[in-house]
Amino acid sequence: MHYPEYRPRRLRANAKLRAMVAETTLARDHLIQPLFVRPGSGERRPVDSMPGIFQFSVDTLVDEVKEVADAGVPGIILFGIPSKKDAVGSEAYAQDGIVQQAVRAIKAADTDILVVTDVCLCEFTDHGHCGVVKGQAVDNDETLPLLAKEALSHVEAGADMVAPSDMMDGRVGAIRDVLDLEGHESVPILSYAAKYASAYYGPFRDAAESPPQFGDRKSYQMHHTNVEEALREVEMDIAEGADIVMVKPALAYMDVISRVKDEFGYPVAAYNVSGEYAMIKAAAERGWLEERETVLETMVGFRRAGADIILTYWAKQIARWLD
Repeated sequence: MHYPEYRPRRLRANAKLRAMVAETTLARDHLIQPLFVRPGSGERRPVDSMPGIFQFSVDTLVDEVKEVADAGVPGIILFGIPSKKDAVGSEAYAQDGIVQQAVRAIKAADTDILVVTDVCLCEFTDHGHCGVVKGQAVDNDETLPLLAKEALSHVEAGADMVAPSDMMDGRVGAIRDVLDLEGHESVPILSYAAKYASAYYGPFRDAAESPPQFGDRKSYQMHHTNVEEALREVEMDIAEGADIVMVKPALAYMDVISRVKDEFGYPVAAYNVSGEYAMIKAAAERGWLEERETVLETMVGFRRAGADIILTYWAKQIARWLD
């Protein structure tokens, strides 16, 4: 086809035509809102590196969850900041842990929202790593039963789905086995299957108060040069029982999102991470970008790459923009 017989501009002439022929859609159903919960009462602490994002105490968190639900966002994912930390992250799997308290409070408030919980030890350990540390290394196999115990405690508190983010080998299988053994075979697992050791995580570590106290996380999170390795990670997690697989971060890894979707056909989540959020916020505050248009274009990019679900700090705002 060629000009003048084919004139692509005919279908770009006005907003209604453009909407009719849109190949990719963005809807509220695609969104999950990350939220941070901390001890205390009446707390709503701003995260300096993430304008518009807060750490909530359980009571104010419930109010925020109601706002998110009222905006039409179908789900949240919870991250906890404990009152105390230790070498094995015991507050992560305590029955009265901060995440467990938050889940019970949200469910008691009858908000009709999907509650997903992050399963990892980094926010709960005094060393800031995602597992049990032996010397200067994270012990993979000693960490697995603690992650399974954490996931079970979240589900027993009422979580609808668990999301292991630690990147320990075999953790999806360990969690699936424990959940099934305890009668929770219907609870799905959203696996951070391809999680990269990324420079984009800086603001999150402020929000979750979880920077590693020594070294880095490159021995268990993936190196940014690798795609085939990501596909092997995804394949392994699916074989172990993952129901949804995630690529994190999203913006610099849209090729990975696309490859995962094309090769496995499984539901794929993309995490629009804190650094991606902070960059656009900073540019918008300086007048260098128009926030709404930049955010919506970015989200459609994730959808176009193959993401079925987008975890984004803009979820509540996007839902309102979509009105």
